[in-house]
Amino acid sequence: MRKVVLSIMVLAVGVASAAAQPAKAPLSFDVASVKLAGPIDPQKILSGQQRLGMKQDAGRVDIESMSLAELMYLAFKVPPDRVNGPSFLSIANTMTAERFEIHAKLPAGAKPDDVPEMLQSLLAERFKLAYHREQKEQSVFALIVGKNGSKLEPSAPDPAPAADAPAAGGSNRPDAIQVSGNPQSGLTVRGGGAAGATKMTMGPDGTMHLEAEKMTLQQLADSLARFVGRPVVDMTGLTGNYKIGLDLSREDMMAAARAAGVNIPAGALGGGAGGPADPGGTAIFQSIENLGLKLDSRKSSIEYLVIDRLEKIPTED
Repeated sequence: MRKVVLSIMVLAVGVASAAAQPAKAPLSFDVASVKLAGPIDPQKILSGQQRLGMKQDAGRVDIESMSLAELMYLAFKVPPDRVNGPSFLSIANTMTAERFEIHAKLPAGAKPDDVPEMLQSLLAERFKLAYHREQKEQSVFALIVGKNGSKLEPSAPDPAPAADAPAAGGSNRPDAIQVSGNPQSGLTVRGGGAAGATKMTMGPDGTMHLEAEKMTLQQLADSLARFVGRPVVDMTGLTGNYKIGLDLSREDMMAAARAAGVNIPAGALGGGAGGPADPGGTAIFQSIENLGLKLDSRKSSIEYLVIDRLEKIPTED
């Protein structure tokens, strides 16, 4: 009996000691500046006078001309359609939303994977972000590997850093967006903080072919959601970056426009108001099959980020 009592006492002391441990402080930037940026100007973007996106090195993070919705995605990796919050976070307001510049110094020993958590801390401090998460059971498309296996082509490895690359703490601006080619032979877009290049070619029947040099399967799933009218969950188990080619029909592009808030009457092209209910409805499903993948209709629990509070304008530096 004495041994039993002693064991219970030791266990109780251990539980009390664990409970007394201070909670881990959230990661944060050493120093961060947040300022309003001007509205998007397509001519300035094409001429390199206005830059969009994020770059980071071992010492700092620099973000230019990004909206709060885009900052939320960087911080939480949650697609905009899974964020329930104020109207200024809506995809429909992307072009008119306030944009911001953020220049932040990383603490010693910080890793690239730490940056999203640091952005979360910054949003809480400067934009007074408060949120909670909710699970919702609903219809989704699961992105899975097809029965004959993946046909994905891995992306080329990243080039080695140039000898004149900025040192930690130096200039680290996102690349200027560069557009080359023409709609007939193909427009190629580089820069803007995106990895690799994206080529867009218009077909004579109004279809579009997209080729991305570098994309993860999670990024592909997030992108597909706007075309198919419901969340897409990456269940491939595949990691790394791949070359992705997609064919988009007019119906696919209409569905994406509706998801972005464009008022397009239902049945304008003979289809419904949203994406197709089952795989095989439009060109994008065939594109996925050509990659050795499949969009499988099923039920799943989806996590949503619910915004309890978020200020539109940050507190001053």
